[in-house]
Amino acid sequence: MKHREFHIDGLKILASQLIVLHHFAAYGPLADALDGATPRLSDWFYDYARMAVQVFLVLGGFLAARSLAPDHRSLSTLPLFRLVWQRYWRLVPAFAVALLFTMASSALARHWLPADFIPNTPTWREFLAHITLLNGILEVDSISVGVWYVAIDFQLYVLLALMLWLGRAWAKAAVVGLMLVSLFYFNRNPLWDPWAIYFFGAYGLGAIAYWAARSSRAGGWLLLFAALCVAALAVDFRGRLVLALVTASLLGWVQWHSVQGRPFAPTMPPPWARGLRALSNSSYALFLVHFSVLMLGNAWFSRLNSASAAWAGLVLLTCWLISMALAILFVRWVERPLSRLGSTGS
Repeated sequence: MKHREFHIDGLKILASQLIVLHHFAAYGPLADALDGATPRLSDWFYDYARMAVQVFLVLGGFLAARSLAPDHRSLSTLPLFRLVWQRYWRLVPAFAVALLFTMASSALARHWLPADFIPNTPTWREFLAHITLLNGILEVDSISVGVWYVAIDFQLYVLLALMLWLGRAWAKAAVVGLMLVSLFYFNRNPLWDPWAIYFFGAYGLGAIAYWAARSSRAGGWLLLFAALCVAALAVDFRGRLVLALVTASLLGWVQWHSVQGRPFAPTMPPPWARGLRALSNSSYALFLVHFSVLMLGNAWFSRLNSASAAWAGLVLLTCWLISMALAILFVRWVERPLSRLGSTGS
């Protein structure tokens, strides 16, 4: 890409930070202190910040469509297994390292803070279920918060790649059909949430936003899919679907402007641009490592034996800053080396 896509960077940063803040407002004595000091803010983080996952789902579909079928073609001539393996390697080795870090952090935190939110040491079968991304399907207790999303992201990517690889001329129609089935049926039943089909409505919206914006009738297609989403909301209103629709509309609008030769490329001072890029690139790492920091921060706060809101705020701020710094280091020393190793092996 000739220019940095600041709107995608911004969405990744905003969504990842909101998910972190949701977890900060949900677990341990720090969450209790935050709720006591600022109950409305705490309630908002707990009830609404978690919906930022929808932003990642839509972004995932948008970026997967761009990489898998950028020129309106199918994947029938491409090695499907290699694509699946590359995605697995992109997600899981760093995920496995983060799980080991989480296990060590939880073992340390339990000595100071015996709390229910701190996971027990997993058996080797439970760890294997996580690194094979079957933990949700097998209903295995999570080693860390949010690990379900890694498995769902992989399922969604494989499902989209398989549909494009098999579908030929009808591939995109199949994606649209599955998206609608998800929106109108599966996404309304939480019993399906261990499976990709529950989330494919948002993921498919991202993919379709990319394809529609590159067509000769971009405006009409985008309006049509927005109308279908509104119909799904009329059947069963879901705030998360509203956020998914807004995100897909934004991505489609910016993509359409890019196709028209008017890319969204705001200028900013180089230090700001580098900071934005670092935070964006470390969004996955932040998702992986922040719970370890949160557990240790809660354990530290419990050792202070203080009910001070000021102390709680200081510890929360420290945990937040450490999580971001650790994520950037994790990208440099873990995620990128493992990714290069996978590229060399393939």
